[in-house]
Amino acid sequence: MATTRTAHTLWEGNLLQGHGVVTFDSSGIGEQPVSWASRAEQANGKTSPEELIAAAHSSCFSMALSHGLAGAGTPPTRLQTKADVTFQPGEGITGIHLTVRGEVPGLDAEGFASAAEDAKKNCPVSQALAGTTITLTAELA
Repeated sequence: MATTRTAHTLWEGNLLQGHGVVTFDSSGIGEQPVSWASRAEQANGKTSPEELIAAAHSSCFSMALSHGLAGAGTPPTRLQTKADVTFQPGEGITGIHLTVRGEVPGLDAEGFASAAEDAKKNCPVSQALAGTTITLTAELA
C-alpha cells in the first residue's frame, strides 16, 4: 500500500530578505523556520531544504542498511548515520556524503562496507536523488 507524506511552507517576502515556515503536516511534529540566510550562510536556528534532505537521506539509508543486514543474517545492534548535503549558491546541491558507523555482530569491515554500498544504491531517497553525486564512508564501531 502506497503512503503519502505532506509538508507545506508559507513564505513571505523576496528571496534574500524573506522568510518562511515549514510545517510537517503528516507527523504533526511542528514547524521550523527557514530563510535564504539559513540556507546560504549560517543556520542560526533555522532549517534549510538541504538539512531536510539530509534528515530524509540519513534515516532512509539507515533503514535500508538495517534491512539488508538483517536479511543477510547479521542484524545490526546500532547504526549511526550522518548525511552532509552540500549547497553552493548559484549551482545548487553539489553532493551528498553519507557517513555510517555500525555495530554489527558477526560481520567484518568488508562485509559492512559492501552492505552499506548496497543500501546507498538502493534506498528510495538515494534513488530519488540519483542526479546528485552521493559518496559514502562506512566503518564498524
